[in-house]
Amino acid sequence: QLQLVESGGRSVQPGGSLKLSCTASEFTFGDYAIGWFRQAPGMEREAVLCIRSLGGMHTYADSTQGRFFGSRDNDKKMAYLEMTVLKSEDTAVYYCAASRHDYCSRGEFDFPTWGPGTQVTVSS
Repeated sequence: QLQLVESGGRSVQPGGSLKLSCTASEFTFGDYAIGWFRQAPGMEREAVLCIRSLGGMHTYADSTQGRFFGSRDNDKKMAYLEMTVLKSEDTAVYYCAASRHDYCSRGEFDFPTWGPGTQVTVSS
């Protein structure tokens, strides 16, 4: 059964950069699109971006356009979220999730497998 674990979350100053990792346990990792989501305090969880099996990326959060980038290494069974020019409003718990197939969506229900999340705090 596919399992995901995020890592790399920490406190960072505004304007800084951070790269999150998502490690998968399943050898068929390459069969799934990987979504990155985030949930800020008091807010609903939102889709950030999604990476298809061959690396095609879809950005869903307009505020992250041009600042956040997704990538993956199927051989290593890992996906990444590289965040640049971080802002205080990027503070959130970040989750990676695997879709049912190689299909990207902003809808949480299209992603049955989730990691536990990693905290990112942007503060001076």
